[in-house]
Amino acid sequence: MNTRDKGLENAVANNPIDQVIPDVQSTIDTRHIAIQSVGIRSVKYPVLIELQGQKAMPSVAEFEMTVFLPADQKGTHMSRFIALLEESQGSVLTVAGFRAMLVEMLKRLDAPSGRVKMELPYFLSKVAPISGVSSLMDYQLTLEGSASEAGQDIYLTVVVPVTSLCPCSKKISEYGAHNQRSHVTARVQLKEDVDIAQFISAIEQQASCELYGLLKRPDEKYVTERAYDNPKFVEDLVRDVAIAMHKFEQIGHYTVEAENFESIHNHSAYARIDRV
Repeated sequence: MNTRDKGLENAVANNPIDQVIPDVQSTIDTRHIAIQSVGIRSVKYPVLIELQGQKAMPSVAEFEMTVFLPADQKGTHMSRFIALLEESQGSVLTVAGFRAMLVEMLKRLDAPSGRVKMELPYFLSKVAPISGVSSLMDYQLTLEGSASEAGQDIYLTVVVPVTSLCPCSKKISEYGAHNQRSHVTARVQLKEDVDIAQFISAIEQQASCELYGLLKRPDEKYVTERAYDNPKFVEDLVRDVAIAMHKFEQIGHYTVEAENFESIHNHSAYARIDRV
């Protein structure tokens, strides 16, 4: 037996495998201050997500996972959050699966309440309006879930890029009108799962014109003229999207925001509507 092997043997003898390792996190904290949210954030993990109406799609999500910590407990078990993500690898994540993950997290952390937030890029295939060529469009999507003894709340947030054209500019100009790319952000409470493609399309249809990943010359002519014929203030945009939200029985509370990244100003135009 060489020196290294003898050293390992002595280490094992001095630290038997049945020796109890102290669980510092579970010790009593004497300051008696509860922590409303403690856990991990900015954790990136690959996911295979399947939303209603779409096939399962690979993406990379950034997670934030937190639980309530009682006043008498020193710390939470951070490794259990990561273990939960590790065990989900290879499984298709649905909205129902997201709810189940939230429940399992509280069980593992022995917590009365907690929250999971998952942000990821989500892609949908879109067909150009005239040429019919297909291309992918990316949308920023967020699932948030909170749970306690009172129940669960699941929220879906999607950021939809669109085109808006200024009605005032069109009215006062002899030719042309200034337009810009805009972001519509809809955060909705999910009472039931919602068809994600229909939901995003309902938002896009309220803009001066929607965006596409790939356009041929006839498509470019169409979207330019479509926006010109359909001018929208930021106020028009956010109101029309709010009306579109009312058509989805699956959603409860919502917040709709519209931000126009102005092309003739060094600032944005912004509007928000809340329904509680």
